[in-house]
Amino acid sequence: MDLDGVAIFVKVVQAGSFSRAATLLDMPNSTVSAKVSALEKRLGVTLLQRTTRRVHLTDAGEAYFQRSVRALEELQAAENELESARGEPNGV
Repeated sequence: MDLDGVAIFVKVVQAGSFSRAATLLDMPNSTVSAKVSALEKRLGVTLLQRTTRRVHLTDAGEAYFQRSVRALEELQAAENELESARGEPNGV
């Protein structure tokens, strides 16, 4: 599983376009597009309908986006907990 591809997909949806997501992620547009395409290929579904001006979620894309956001938030919370625990004394 490529979590990088999932995070990029989420950012594209949140930004509303591949180019805005690429700017926010400081990546080339081609990389963002390739990562989302690879994710769609791996999953075997189309997540985004692309037009010249916008991207629109498919029904499958909407369901995947909702779960992906929650999963990424949980992973971020886990990392935050580890970082805060690292600074605290531990043991006897």
